Amino acid sequence: MSEVATLQLIGLMIVGSGTLILLLIRAQFARVIGFVGIVLGLFTLVALSVPQMASLPPIEEKFDIATVKTPTDMAAIGQKIFFSKGQCALCHTIGPSESARCPDLKGIGAKLSREFLFESLTQPQAYIYLDYRHGGQPKEYPARMPYINKNPIGLSKNEILSVIAFLQQMSGEPISVNVAELEVPGQTLVAPVKVAQSGPVDVVQAH
Repeated sequence: MSEVATLQLIGLMIVGSGTLILLLIRAQFARVIGFVGIVLGLFTLVALSVPQMASLPPIEEKFDIATVKTPTDMAAIGQKIFFSKGQCALCHTIGPSESARCPDLKGIGAKLSREFLFESLTQPQAYIYLDYRHGGQPKEYPARMPYINKNPIGLSKNEILSVIAFLQQMSGEPISVNVAELEVPGQTLVAPVKVAQSGPVDVVQAH
């Protein structure tokens, strides 16, 4: 007998015992105990009748470089990483939202260069992103961007490039990330990503 079935049987026994007490015993205290037993037993039965679903973490997307033939393939992988392993959607939205804890990423691939996007993911504290949605002076967003290439998220360079490809594609921009830039396990990167160039950006402020 399964654990759930055992608990259901116990619940039925409690309900039955409470019913017998109410029918056969006149003592007020015993009848109160019987009534409480019926309520608890019914509550247990109702709770156990709800389908049980295991709460599991999101499936981690495996990056198989052999399946990547085009930048569009990279963007497809980047989209899965964005909503799973990268945990980007926990704070960022794609479209305006008053409850957003971090900047809206809609059209971000058209606003920022891929070098700046790479730096924002790997060195997120280099710039402070401000929230201009409120009246008065702009404020810092409540959530601070983590280092996406370090634990606990720990995206590889291939995964970061794929997320950038997704952000560019989602913004309607040509994907500037090339498949040749991907690191093959055991080999060095053919064309390393350039260091982000510093310059004025209208939505950020130098830290």
